[in-house]
Amino acid sequence: MSSDLPDTPDVPAEEVTPVRIEDEMEQSYIDYAMSVIVGRALPDARDGMKPVQRRILYAMHEMGITSNTGHRKSSSIVGETMGNYHPHGDSAIYDALARMAQDFSLRYPLVDGQGNFGSVDGDPPAAMRYTEARMAPLAEELLADIEKDTVDFEPNYDDRLTEPAVLPSKVPNLLVNGASGIAVGMSTNIPPHNLGEVVDAAIHLIDDPDCSVRDLIDTPETDGYIKGPDFPTAANIVNREGLWDAYTEGRGRLRVRADMDVEYADTGGDRIIVNELPYQENKARRIERIAEDVQDGKIEGISDIRDESDRDGVRIVIDCKRGANVDVVKNQLLERHLENTFSVISLALVDGQPRVLNLKELLEQFVDHRREVVRRRTQHELDEAQDRVHILEGRLVALDNVDEMVELIRNSADRTEAIEGLRTEFDLSKDQAEHIVRMQLGSLTSMEAEEVIEEYEDVEAEIERLVTILEDESVLLEVIKDELREIKEEYADERRTHVIEDAGSVTREDLIAEEETVVVVTEDDYVKRMTLSDFDPQHRGGKGIIGTRPKEGDRVSTVFTASTHDYLLCFTDQGQVYRLKVFELPEMGRTARGTSAVNIVDLDDGEEITAVVNTDDIDSGYLAMATRGGYVKRTAVSEFENVHSGGIRAVRLEDDDALVDVEVTSGDGDLLVGTRQGMTIRFAEADARPMGRSARGVNGIELEGDDRVAGLVAAESDDDRDLLTVTRNGYGKRTPLSEYRQQSRYGKGLIDIKTDERNGEVCAINAVSEGDGLVIMSEAGQIMRSHVDEVSTVGRNTKGVVVMKLDDDDYVAGVDVVDNSDEEDQVTDAEGAEGEAESDGSESDETAA
Repeated sequence: MSSDLPDTPDVPAEEVTPVRIEDEMEQSYIDYAMSVIVGRALPDARDGMKPVQRRILYAMHEMGITSNTGHRKSSSIVGETMGNYHPHGDSAIYDALARMAQDFSLRYPLVDGQGNFGSVDGDPPAAMRYTEARMAPLAEELLADIEKDTVDFEPNYDDRLTEPAVLPSKVPNLLVNGASGIAVGMSTNIPPHNLGEVVDAAIHLIDDPDCSVRDLIDTPETDGYIKGPDFPTAANIVNREGLWDAYTEGRGRLRVRADMDVEYADTGGDRIIVNELPYQENKARRIERIAEDVQDGKIEGISDIRDESDRDGVRIVIDCKRGANVDVVKNQLLERHLENTFSVISLALVDGQPRVLNLKELLEQFVDHRREVVRRRTQHELDEAQDRVHILEGRLVALDNVDEMVELIRNSADRTEAIEGLRTEFDLSKDQAEHIVRMQLGSLTSMEAEEVIEEYEDVEAEIERLVTILEDESVLLEVIKDELREIKEEYADERRTHVIEDAGSVTREDLIAEEETVVVVTEDDYVKRMTLSDFDPQHRGGKGIIGTRPKEGDRVSTVFTASTHDYLLCFTDQGQVYRLKVFELPEMGRTARGTSAVNIVDLDDGEEITAVVNTDDIDSGYLAMATRGGYVKRTAVSEFENVHSGGIRAVRLEDDDALVDVEVTSGDGDLLVGTRQGMTIRFAEADARPMGRSARGVNGIELEGDDRVAGLVAAESDDDRDLLTVTRNGYGKRTPLSEYRQQSRYGKGLIDIKTDERNGEVCAINAVSEGDGLVIMSEAGQIMRSHVDEVSTVGRNTKGVVVMKLDDDDYVAGVDVVDNSDEEDQVTDAEGAEGEAESDGSESDETAA
């Protein structure tokens, strides 16, 4: 194969140094990484600028594109920057230029843009040939005094020009506008802050160099200056702990939450108005994702969402459906879309090396930089003033010797001879003599002489001031503080971002509407919850409506009511106790079977929930338990503070015994134990001494034959409530608790209700008050909601009245009492209401021996 390439002779290398490839790769990678870190990605801690930003502003300065000039094409600025200072792609330079012009990216924009420079909807800037730009007034403060030898200059990339290594920067730009960048193996993410707060903190640091970070932070516990980041898009910061970490350690995580208002409508359909979005949030994309989640059913209760934003600010309108809980909708939006995390990493270059800095160190870098800038500027101005005084002194000599100098100059052969003659005759320096030779005769008038004398005195005073600044550190710091105050006066504005109290992260509980529910558990451990309002109250004797459809061979074993936000202790027949969050139970329709409880509670085979206690009711006191075999035990509430997911033992059971009921007690009341055959005993709670969780308990009631305990009630000695007794066949009655006299523990008790063929065995006993509601459920799945007032109050040893009408082969599975104090339910007509209480006329006190 022929080649057109010329032959190249092999020339042996003069020197070959063997190098391990691992070492060469390591060193080359380190060199590359440091090039990216120092030359592109990280800001300098002194002026807060990355190289590309600094070069753009300096190029505009050299081009004379200040805030007082007309706008220039962005392409010309990019071209000048790329050609002279930044040898990288034009798109990277234009992106940096555009970002400095975006008022939603920088808290205080450094470029005054004209044209389309992008939007919060993620729209990119127009091409650089269409946009124009000039420096913003604040940017000029970053470049102020750059000609006065205030900073070091270094050669540009091709050694044709020089560029500043850092800008003089009167503004603490790193904190004011923040910075973000990804280098090799490290990144920085510094949030923007309020200019006025940062200036005040810097002045305090100058006054008290030994102050702590705590002295600089403004919190409810401290009296500092910086409240927190101040994002250009406002919004709210909701965790002060993250702020504290960010300012003291240089790293922290902030939760930034959108600002929302609610417009309530009398006819339903409330509106949520989003006025402010978290920093760096893409508004259009966020609205699109909210709509997707609504469509997919991940967010419920929203009927419409639209963007009504304009140039005055963000306005996203979210319409809620009629009946939707607006607080739940807000929490769903916060959890998924309108709250994000801003990770603070205060990494910047210090002496060319990357360092993570706390708040005080960030301010110290700026103050130290300004100290050096002001000192160098003062020295430069002093040198110029001294040069000027030297010239003015020569002019004063000329004014005093006008005739002689004019004669000497006229008689000189040339300018050089005249200069040398002046130096020799009048003891002038070369600069003074050259200046005098160049003077015009018109400057020798008496008026001009007065001006020279006045200028000389002014410059002398200026020299004295400059010398004082250089010699007295406190005066130099006062200059810095005065200039900072001027910056604050000129550019500071009101704070936008608010730091609000930390209400905690949005939890799953926040996403569930708080409402009363009915929880149904079957013998085969199927469980579900339904809204209590789905069941209208009926008159006594109604059949209720379907509440669940158990599978064939399964029957309802337990029913209870609870709020979706309640935390419950669920006690099982095997003596275990589990902690359950009601909102974790599946919400299903009335005809649904439910979900297997093993998916929610770790129940063993055949284990059933027999008693439920709301944790809101057990701040202190005891939990009293009754077993099927007649044992009673009291255990302190503190024993149940830590119930893990696998449950813990609540009571030790023996033989074929089972836990039946649990009540919260005060410790000095009475306990009533009721049996299936209608016997009830009342004894002092103190008769059953407190025991540990592993104890069996003591005998509470003496059972006859095959009788078993049906339930337990806790009462006070002067309790004016009634004892509600409901039998399996749907009959029940109320009897004042005062009719059950106190006895000794382990007696047979008194007859409470007749348990003949009509009534059947006792299913449940409860202490009730006037106005309470009832939820009664049958084993076949019928639920009836009624009022306690519908059940007649009669004496002991009576049959009672029909409470719920049951189909053949159906029985009452459970009864729960509901507080109806805040409800005004309409009672519907009942079907099959039957006669009033029946009594055999005997209310004998059948007590135990």
